[in-house]
Parts: sequence; structure tokens; C-alpha cells
Amino acid sequence: MTTIVQFENVGLRYGPGPETLSDLSFSLSEGSFYFLTGPSGAGKTSLLKLLYLAQRPSRGTIRLFDTDVVTLPRTRLPDFRRRIGVVFQDFRLLPHLSAFDNIALPMRLAGVPEAQLRTPVEEMLHWVSLTHRAHALPATLSGGEQQRVAIARAVIGRPELLVADEPTGNVDTEMASRLITLFEALNKLGTTIVVATHDYELIFKVGKAQMMRLERGRLADPNSPARGAPRPAGMSARA
Repeated sequence: MTTIVQFENVGLRYGPGPETLSDLSFSLSEGSFYFLTGPSGAGKTSLLKLLYLAQRPSRGTIRLFDTDVVTLPRTRLPDFRRRIGVVFQDFRLLPHLSAFDNIALPMRLAGVPEAQLRTPVEEMLHWVSLTHRAHALPATLSGGEQQRVAIARAVIGRPELLVADEPTGNVDTEMASRLITLFEALNKLGTTIVVATHDYELIFKVGKAQMMRLERGRLADPNSPARGAPRPAGMSARA
């Protein structure tokens, strides 16, 4: 099976203080589905930043799509980022664009003709129950509605890797289940998915998902989950 993500002895330090992430070594196979868990401050968001190339590690090697991205020239980063869908915890919608145009943005950046993007954008709006809010600006949307727009924008281009930071934190239980079903459908098409969450109920709903747990910036032993956490399926990790 093709390895799409490879971390080897990765460490991340912000400034002169101690490392936020230490000695991370793991691999993710193409088409796998992982939940990233751990207490607040464990480093989950920092790990996601490394995955979607918003941050470079202080040490170690990261390979994405069989390419060393630590030494990758900055001019090549945009092409790699287009292969990665990201759901940010703070949404990061463009305030001057409607819900429709925010969702359509990745397709427009990829050069998809306007005539070919309307149908997929409308399908996404329908899936996240926002057809009636297609022309609304982010400032007029609730937090849950903004989160759903952000998720639709991240998945519309069928990315090879999808990284989501607490994607269901601002939606109700019914919508959370619906969004996870969307992630599962995307996963079945071959997308590798990493979802950071505190919601173990969510993890139980995805049968094939595996779990990585961060504790104080390190990957915990997958065979020794924290109290109250579900036991993860087997994973390729060496921490």
C-alpha cells in the first residue's frame, strides 16, 4: 500500500523554549482514516500544521506524496498545498465572498471553468444543508454554518489528503454525523483523512478509522490508550 505521509524523528520548537512536538515517527497509508486525539495543549494543531505545510519542523524528515517537503523550495509549496484539503478550527472563510464563492474558491484556483463548478458547489451546499444560505456572507452565518462552509470548501476538490481540526466542534450531533459520513464517502474515493477531535463518540462511528494520541508532544503507545478512550486499531507508528 502506498505511503502518503512519512514522519521520521520530527521535532518542532517555537522560539527558544522546549519542543512542542518531539520524536514523531509514523506513516499514513493512502486511503487511511485517522483520528488525532489528546488533551488540550498536547500539540494536535501543531502536528496538523506540519501536515498541511503551514509550518516546517525544527528537525527530522517529513515526506508527503513521496517527496521531502522539509527541503522543498517555497516556490513548489502551492502545488503541494492544492493536493491537501484543510478544515481550520477558526474557519478562515474570506469575509467578502458568499458561502457559494467560498466553497467554489479551490476549484477556481485550480482553473475549473465557471460552467463546470456550479453543479458541484450546489451539491456541496445541499449536503451541508446550506442551499438557502448560498449567497450569504460569512459575517451573517452562525458559527455552525461557517464550519459547514469551511468543510464543504475543503472537500469539494477531492483532495488526496484531508486535514481537519475539530471539524464538528460547532455543529449539533445530527450535523456532525452527516459531516463524518461525508468524510467517509471521500475516504472511500481514496482520500487520506486526519481528523483532530476530543469527541470519542465520533470515533466510534467510523468503523475503519484508526487513532493516534498525542501526549505532551509525543505519540502515545497505541496499545495503551488513555483512560476513557477507545482502543485504536493497528497503526503504523513508532514513537
